[in-house]
Amino acid sequence: MSTIEPVFRIIPTIQNYDWGKKGKDSKVAELTSGAGIRGFTLNPSVPYAELWMGTHVKSPSGVVDRKQNLAQILTENPDLIGDQVSRRFDTTNGNLPFLFKVLAIGKALSIQTHPDKKTSEKLHAEQPTVYTDPNHKPEMALALTDFKALCGFMPIARIAEYVTAVYEFNSLIDPSIVTEFLNCTDLSESEQKAALKKLFAALMTAEVSNIATQLRALIARYQRGGQKSVEEDVKDLVLTLNEQFPGDVGVFCAFMLNYVRMTPGQAIYLGAGEPHAYVEGDIMECMANSDNVIRAGLTPKPKDIPNLVSVLTYTPSDWLKHMVKPVDITPCTRKYDPPIQDFTVLLVKLQKGETETHEAIPGPSIAIATEGSGRVCWSGGDLDLQTGSVIFVGAETKIKITAGDSNLVVFRAYVTA
Repeated sequence: MSTIEPVFRIIPTIQNYDWGKKGKDSKVAELTSGAGIRGFTLNPSVPYAELWMGTHVKSPSGVVDRKQNLAQILTENPDLIGDQVSRRFDTTNGNLPFLFKVLAIGKALSIQTHPDKKTSEKLHAEQPTVYTDPNHKPEMALALTDFKALCGFMPIARIAEYVTAVYEFNSLIDPSIVTEFLNCTDLSESEQKAALKKLFAALMTAEVSNIATQLRALIARYQRGGQKSVEEDVKDLVLTLNEQFPGDVGVFCAFMLNYVRMTPGQAIYLGAGEPHAYVEGDIMECMANSDNVIRAGLTPKPKDIPNLVSVLTYTPSDWLKHMVKPVDITPCTRKYDPPIQDFTVLLVKLQKGETETHEAIPGPSIAIATEGSGRVCWSGGDLDLQTGSVIFVGAETKIKITAGDSNLVVFRAYVTA
């Protein structure tokens, strides 16, 4: 039997990455201020990039009124994780299968991808200080505000339009590779992928001085209004990325990756080997319990271009392929269920005084109130919820969420295996 109630408050941790929004402009800072983290003082010049809720070894959540962190509590009380989840996932040392986050993005994140499980194990064994765990990292991004990102390779025909129109782009690549790519549209899927891989690899390994030269020429052309019609959609993106990362090869990825603009409530899922870069906005993010990132551009951090080029899927498509279509399971609760067993996310929206009941889930969950106030009740007790409150809910625990004097919004991540 557990030595702790099945529902209890946890203390998220903050990551102050350079790309985060600063001070009171950050959703992370706003939620942290409401979460009651002891000793937290808002600094207007500090970037508050990520709020972590989970058991990842890099930054496990604390537990209110306990000396142990969440992973230690779950190690002592494995019934809170549940037998079903423990049989399906490695929950050694109290590790949850998922990591729940809030991101406040003020500057673009790196051009990156996440390795699959087998590759993660290999990279972790070879470079444990860079790839800090052996787990895969499929992830879902759910927009809290208007959100911009680069996500997956565009359809071949669309990339071909940019290759043809943007001299500064195609001049970085050997003409034979350009010709092969432009002639691949009628070839088989595997041949198209091979041509796309050659094109992308050639771009990412282009001579650094030539990248800087061509990017200066591209920016100068855009600034004097010399963009072609096909470039209109990405012109502002290119200018923004170059302002943030002058001379970086990642800016040219705007001509190969889908430019996604999402509104609140929309979500995308990114499996292993999908290239992406979050550009601007606030999101909820849920992922497998990993921090493995392979970077190749738009970053001052170390890049690993050979590994990134080798692990990408090179599956060109419209960005809609990555969308997660939510399902309304009640009038107040919406379910986001990506094609992965590691996590699912619920969005609960309650009007003043309204109540929603969630039946028992076979696995553990973490919930955060992002707006308003209210209360969560279970058979053994209840807790107040304020904006920024984060709670853990143990396996097989039925809960009731009630809005207080204002509307209440709660995001809940869980795993059922």
